[in-house]
Amino acid sequence: VGFFRNKVSAEGGYLWRYSHDLKRREGEGRAGRGTSWVQPPGTPTVGEGLLEAWLTCGDPILRSAAVDAGHHLVNGQLLSGGWDYRIETDPAKRKTYAYRIAGNPEGRNRTTLDDNTTQSALRFLMHLDRALGYRDKQVHFAVEYALDALIKAQFPNGAWPQRYEEFPDAKKFPVRKASYQAKWSRTFPQQRYYSFYTFNDNSHRDCVLLTLEAHRVTSRKEFLEAALRGGNFILLAQMPTPQPVWAQQYNANMEPAWARKFEPASITGGESVGACRTL
Repeated sequence: VGFFRNKVSAEGGYLWRYSHDLKRREGEGRAGRGTSWVQPPGTPTVGEGLLEAWLTCGDPILRSAAVDAGHHLVNGQLLSGGWDYRIETDPAKRKTYAYRIAGNPEGRNRTTLDDNTTQSALRFLMHLDRALGYRDKQVHFAVEYALDALIKAQFPNGAWPQRYEEFPDAKKFPVRKASYQAKWSRTFPQQRYYSFYTFNDNSHRDCVLLTLEAHRVTSRKEFLEAALRGGNFILLAQMPTPQPVWAQQYNANMEPAWARKFEPASITGGESVGACRTL
């Protein structure tokens, strides 16, 4: 743990992989010395391991390392409430992000729910907050701030976007059941898909599981209600016969929609299995 903290981490944050001499560092892509990754298996994954080790062994060195990882995530929290895939510690690079602490309000402010990114960070911070008896004000405020944003980011029908910079206007997102459009483009439309209602990569499942965990940790009713809305969205999103399963993502009309070039408007097996498991 001492090696991880003093030689490997970027101010308490971690990447995915390191070469034996630490010259090569990677998250989902190459990274420098001052960069950490939030997307699992990055900082939240390491933090959960350190926290479990401390709660098992009681060693103050383990406690300190877990708290360092937590404070690193606090420093990487965006004004929009959640986290991007990565966190920068270099002051010059931090100016390009709208970090809540020592960031640039005009910088990148896009919370991502893709790949369990914000969900894993918030889950770890909730667990750390509880383990510390809710006495660490920085951690506790970050948890409250993130949970509040997660609820505000939920659409009226119970869905969440893949990523967001602002909260949805309920008037623009009427609650509808899923349907097939009469026509859809066979040519990649190159549209900004991250605001769509999203099952892709189990993003929706991770949000539902997180709100359930928030209810278990805090006993606050609003988180159970958010999880139930998430469950109701899964029912609304089930496609009509003869293909009563789910799509990767839906537009505001609740129709299957394109995302990236290899993700056309369609139903999908993987996300449908995830929807069933979540229900």
